[in-house]
Amino acid sequence: MIKKILVMPLQKFVKIESFSGILLLVATIIALVWANSPFGDIYSQIWQYDIGIATETFEFKKPLILWVNDGLMAVFFFLIGLEIKRELLIGELNSPKKIAFPLVGALGGMIVPVALFIILNDNPETFRGWGIPMATDIAFSLAILNALGNRVPLSLKVFLTAFAIVDDIGAVLVIALFYSGSINISLLLIAMALLAVLYLFSNKGVYSGYVFFFFGIIIWFLFLKSGIHPTVAGILIAFSVPIRQKIDTSTFLVQLENVFKNIKGATDSKTPILSSEQIAHIDDLQDWTSKFQSPLQRLEHNLHSLVAYFIIPVFALANAGVLIDSSVAIETNLVIKIVVCLVLGKGLGIPLVILLAKKMKLVTVPSDINTTKIIGVSFVAGIGFTMAIFIATLAFETAPQFIDSAKIGILIGSLISGVVGYLILRMNSAKAQVS
Repeated sequence: MIKKILVMPLQKFVKIESFSGILLLVATIIALVWANSPFGDIYSQIWQYDIGIATETFEFKKPLILWVNDGLMAVFFFLIGLEIKRELLIGELNSPKKIAFPLVGALGGMIVPVALFIILNDNPETFRGWGIPMATDIAFSLAILNALGNRVPLSLKVFLTAFAIVDDIGAVLVIALFYSGSINISLLLIAMALLAVLYLFSNKGVYSGYVFFFFGIIIWFLFLKSGIHPTVAGILIAFSVPIRQKIDTSTFLVQLENVFKNIKGATDSKTPILSSEQIAHIDDLQDWTSKFQSPLQRLEHNLHSLVAYFIIPVFALANAGVLIDSSVAIETNLVIKIVVCLVLGKGLGIPLVILLAKKMKLVTVPSDINTTKIIGVSFVAGIGFTMAIFIATLAFETAPQFIDSAKIGILIGSLISGVVGYLILRMNSAKAQVS
């Protein structure tokens, strides 16, 4: 029973993220090939095509790539917000003992790469890229661990998942504080007031999907126009989704039994279709099921596949199309810095901080995770693809000549990190089997 409740949902999550990582890889390859093919101009024109609403008194148009980065990615961050709230309340981050190990690892994985970037940076124009190497791509990372199968323990996958969630919290804070534009206080206050209403509803246990969606669209738009990146709105809106059920398990089981008896009593074996009475009882079952499900859990379940199989691959398709051509100026120093920070910053920073904290008895490392596994998963965490590219587009929004160089650094650094991490974990498992 415990396995079904705790282990199986995580295994399903890992499988979804792993397949999402495969789709990410395919979308990235397509984008790179397309952008550097004879049809490269079409690639650029598609993503720069303006889409929106225009009337005599109002106009709201954005290039397609910004609809992806500001719109679809807000849904991605909304899902991250749901996952963070669940993990903080009832998951792997709901106690100091559980959060200590991934928290220390995430701090090392953020602070060391950022510090390394600042130390290596010798160009004031590229300084704003300091936040790029702090990110970890959970889809690609879990895809690599899943490819190793039983060679890595489940506890290592739990660590990487929790680590990535803490890492996402740090990335969101960095985006909100350092990569947002000039702020329109009036619009921001209106957005916060609407958020307060949603939080009040949540506290009272009141939830309506239609009201929530309507408020969410308005809040997203207000954040967009206020100067705070709208993906931050996705996180804050997610925190307002209630996690509590309207009815408890015992009440639901009683009602389930009543509905079962009612449907059974109304069954007519002579007709192959449902009677109106049976349909009414089935409607009752759906109502009770809706009350029994947690709104947060239902939304997270419904959005996970959409984000993993559509939004993230589309983001990769729109943003990974780097033009590699002699006519395009590449900032080689920026590429090298990002590669070094992703590979060494994550690969060495995370284990050093974890081992230091372990020596100081601040964290307890699971018995089936040895030092080599920590080093291996730390290199895997150097895959910064999705969030790193997203931060790069924000960091160099006013200096677009550096965006392609940053993306090249992210692609190379992520590739090296993934390969090194995979080889370390595979060789470690091989040695364990021999011994």
